[in-house]
Amino acid sequence: MSSDGIRKISVNALARVEGEGSLHVRLSGGRVEIAEFSIFEPPRFFEKFIRGREVREVPDLVARICGICPVAYQMTGCLALERALGIGTTAGIELLRRLLSCGEWIQSHALHIHLLHAPDFLGHESGITLAKVAPELVERGLRLKAIGNRIMEVVGGRAVHPINVAVGGFHKAPAVADLQGLLPDLEWAAAAAEEVVREVSRFDFPDFARGYESVSLRHPDDYPMNQGRIVSSGGLDIDATDYESHFEERQVAWSTALQSVMLPEAKPYLVGPLARFNLCYDQLPPRARAAAEAARIAWPMTNPFQSIIARAIEIVAACEEAIRIVRVARAAISPCRIPFELREAEGSHATEAPRGLIYHRYRIGADGLVAFGTIVPPTSQNQGQIEADLRDMLPGITGLDDAALTQRCEHMIRNYDPCISCATHFLALTVERS
Repeated sequence: MSSDGIRKISVNALARVEGEGSLHVRLSGGRVEIAEFSIFEPPRFFEKFIRGREVREVPDLVARICGICPVAYQMTGCLALERALGIGTTAGIELLRRLLSCGEWIQSHALHIHLLHAPDFLGHESGITLAKVAPELVERGLRLKAIGNRIMEVVGGRAVHPINVAVGGFHKAPAVADLQGLLPDLEWAAAAAEEVVREVSRFDFPDFARGYESVSLRHPDDYPMNQGRIVSSGGLDIDATDYESHFEERQVAWSTALQSVMLPEAKPYLVGPLARFNLCYDQLPPRARAAAEAARIAWPMTNPFQSIIARAIEIVAACEEAIRIVRVARAAISPCRIPFELREAEGSHATEAPRGLIYHRYRIGADGLVAFGTIVPPTSQNQGQIEADLRDMLPGITGLDDAALTQRCEHMIRNYDPCISCATHFLALTVERS
């Protein structure tokens, strides 16, 4: 406590998230004056890097935005450029792309649940300390992650920053034997993921219900990954080409990352597993739907702390989809890449990364090079909602001591599994009490 009655708490880095940032909170008499989620990683300028580059270079460049969810950036970039150039791919190519995305969802969600998020509910400071008392839980998470990585290796060429993804399809078709070889591990993974759903649904969740404006893709037939229209719980239903008429990125003084708002009210909104689950529950494949029903959770889920349940159910869904795709593999896809002619054009697309909606727009110049690019990652879209959640939560927990208050704020932010490096285009925590 300082002489002027202001209490300050600083945590140099938030553990168990990807990237660096800070949270500044000022409390006065139980009232929240400031709740600013600040990302201080330097801007990475990927939108500038792709200008003047060849269209074929884009998948490899945008993959470097993230080492955890590179496929989502590659898929969104390829599909946006294909829309611009009028490239129509085949059903076989789209199935392989969905399988590749399944691998990314499995490894990303497994990592977050077992090593980053579960320690909050089980009273441990990290996955390392959790492993000392519950090694079987951590080992299960690592095996699930390895199975997701293996899918990415078989289809994408390697687990981190895949090199087999191309505009128009893939550079090389994976061997059928390699695809079918994934099946035994995937069968184990699906059963293990069902157990994850049962376990996390029994966690003790803070009482914190919210009225979110949820936003995600919705596909007429499948749980959304690479295709679909952008919908919201408030009735929005648009093609990705209309994204920028309904959403806008804005700079705030306290962060190097842009924050997205929903127009015309300029309000925050929610993307990610919880939003997808609530908007597309009826599109879950049968096994994942059964796991959700067996968990006896109230749907729609409006508590952000329950996002861990939605992630676990999505692991079941991704395993189930991967099994379905692998089982029908009988011959290598041919052609594995559709040829195209470069031209002056513009196109946009949105896909679902593990953490939520990603939007890309590209303009190709008359010289056939990329003239302009816009990339909106999910963490940028969730930043405003994270701040809104903190502002709503803090008045009810100001009686906690500084350590407990800090822990609860960190837990709230980890509900979103923020990928902070992606958003720079946490956690040092400062709390001021007067």
